[in-house]
Amino acid sequence: MKLFDRLRAGSRKDGVDDAPESQFFTTGFHDAEVASLESVVDWSHRSAEIGVTKLSRSVGGQRLLELWQQDKYMAGLTQSDKERCIKYFHFYTVKAGADLIAQGETGSFMVVLLRGAVAVDRMQPWGDRLRLTEVRAGSMLGEMSLVDAAPRWSYCTTLTDSEIAVLEAGDLDRMIAQDPAAACRLIGSLARRLSLRLRKLSARVAATSPGG
Repeated sequence: MKLFDRLRAGSRKDGVDDAPESQFFTTGFHDAEVASLESVVDWSHRSAEIGVTKLSRSVGGQRLLELWQQDKYMAGLTQSDKERCIKYFHFYTVKAGADLIAQGETGSFMVVLLRGAVAVDRMQPWGDRLRLTEVRAGSMLGEMSLVDAAPRWSYCTTLTDSEIAVLEAGDLDRMIAQDPAAACRLIGSLARRLSLRLRKLSARVAATSPGG
């Protein structure tokens, strides 16, 4: 309820009350079971590690907008909502073979694939990666960890040279403070997407369980 209370309240103008309103996702990593905040992998760390090139905001923003126009989960956002949300994203090109997300780490960002292909793999106890799926343009990666500050569940590795949009926890906090209406609709979209993913996973587990 804390999040939606903050969204309903909107951004406040006085400096004292405004600060906590704009740190919900950033401070989520304080509340989560993270050994040290220094262990949280933010985008500046990951981008330096894999080597990325900035993509112009005009090009990246247009690509993201076009994908969102076709995304059923974004249907609750108006054209204006989408355009306002896009202002908080950053855009990059990435070479093939880059681990955008690593299993087990605590990351403070999510990725939207604009162009290219990404493998989603899970490391097995014996050291091999099991390919779970491959995703294409429009797919979101890492949004669950952005929301709950829990460790990443899998590796997400570019299979081709790709273009991506990145939303960091701090930028989502800024969106909540500065544009709570658009932020609320975006978070609702993420929640619906995650809910469907969990339902599909539950159905798959039930189907493979004894007696299922």
